[in-house]
Amino acid sequence: MTRVFGLILAAVLIFAVLVLPNHPGTMKWSALNRWPLELPVLLLGAVAIGRWWGVRYVAALVLVLAVIIKLADYAMFSAFNRTFNPVLDLFLAGAGLSLLRDSVGVVLAACAVLGAALLLVALFLALERSLRVWARVSTARSVRMSAAGLAVLCAGWAAADAGHHLEYWRFEKSPPGTAWTTRLTVKRGLQVQQTTAELARFAEEAQRDAYADASGLLDALEERDVILIWIESYGRASFDNPLYAPTHLATLRAAEAQIAQTGMAMKSGWLTSPTAGGQSWLAHGALASGLWTSDNGRYKAMLTSGQKWLFHFAQEAGYRTTAVMPAITKGWPESLMMGFDHIFPAAEIPYKGDAFRWVTMPDQFTLATYPDLLPEDPRPDFIQIALISSHAPWTPIADMVPWEDVQDGTIFNEMAARGPAPKDLWRDRDAVRNAYRQSVDYALRATFSHVVRLGDAAPLVIVAGDHQAAGFVAGSDNKDVAVHMIGPANVLDRISHWDWTDGLIPAADGPVRRMDSFRNDFLDAFTHVQVSEIVAE
Repeated sequence: MTRVFGLILAAVLIFAVLVLPNHPGTMKWSALNRWPLELPVLLLGAVAIGRWWGVRYVAALVLVLAVIIKLADYAMFSAFNRTFNPVLDLFLAGAGLSLLRDSVGVVLAACAVLGAALLLVALFLALERSLRVWARVSTARSVRMSAAGLAVLCAGWAAADAGHHLEYWRFEKSPPGTAWTTRLTVKRGLQVQQTTAELARFAEEAQRDAYADASGLLDALEERDVILIWIESYGRASFDNPLYAPTHLATLRAAEAQIAQTGMAMKSGWLTSPTAGGQSWLAHGALASGLWTSDNGRYKAMLTSGQKWLFHFAQEAGYRTTAVMPAITKGWPESLMMGFDHIFPAAEIPYKGDAFRWVTMPDQFTLATYPDLLPEDPRPDFIQIALISSHAPWTPIADMVPWEDVQDGTIFNEMAARGPAPKDLWRDRDAVRNAYRQSVDYALRATFSHVVRLGDAAPLVIVAGDHQAAGFVAGSDNKDVAVHMIGPANVLDRISHWDWTDGLIPAADGPVRRMDSFRNDFLDAFTHVQVSEIVAE
């Protein structure tokens, strides 16, 4: 009886590994309804191989690898609404560990990492032991030969299903059962091969830029200052998710009325971000470079390609270009390829207040202080400001203060000490969503209040979301973000053919462009002679 129980327990463990989902939406009890075709292959194969321990070790290792892939997919779907790509996403492990350390502390983070490693080792040992239990079913040659024959038949069945779904061949109906884990592992191997080839191809394509040698660009701006403000995690969810829309739309309508009083016009539209849930630099790169930097590999290929960013063209048009980046706390050597004359990371922004945990300083301080960072220069300014108060984990959240009281930032100290701590907040998904709602609302109020203060200078201001929040927060996998352009009416007339909506609330059914289209569209709109004509010449 004990032996039968051991066989059942071993089979259940392998079954659980094979049916383990890789997506938050399928992490349900219904996942147990799958019949994994690999299960009889593994169990019968174990009976057939008997004492060949090396085969058991390899099989156990492959199963652990499959679990790692599934868990990595789960994390990527939760954070970025996409699968894990081993070629491109390994660097995120370091970023994730840094966020974990900042959220729960060094000791708990180290314990979590050690615990995860021990669990994987324990899983490997348990799987190997499970296969060993089945390997000891019988030493009779006839039993093992029969098991081998059945294992081959089951392997053919699993291969038929995998090939059908991977489109190597097609049946009228999918074979009963599913070799889903096999398909997932094979697809990930193919993805590694395809990604490597795509990166080489992308690097070659990125070197061909029809706009690179054009001259006289951006002359229609007439040396007007341009300010590009990125709002972290600000996407379509602020407009169509009932958890956020009432708050954010009310803030936008109020800001719209205040900006209108300055005499500036407003137009708003939609851009599709190359990312969701994080990796803001992919959005920044796509918008400014004109290349679809949908992953870190493409981003790196873009940087090494020599492709001109929007800021390079601004430099050639006589602008002083600046990046104000309060989230940058380490070296940023790649910024040398982006076309900035001046870069102000967190250490060079004179904030004397306390950090809001991961957020180095509140958005209002950044917006109040950046003009004082710039040295005297007769050139007009083309400035990028990447705000971060609405970055996860969305605690603590700052309050708006009178602009004249911002000073050195110490006024925010009491706010920076507020709870809850991230580890407490993130135990409750509803609380996380509410914190997200409040933090984005704070970022919107800070941004548009600052724009109102710029009214007399009449610059051209671009306000854009970088990406949607993670799927469980945004409530959808949509990657659209809002973008607003604010400036004198005669300046915004130059983008009338974009069919954007007047005001700060873009029409839900308005045109949607990919974010990488913005660079060329902007160059075309604010150059007197159409760039296509300049290029043709």
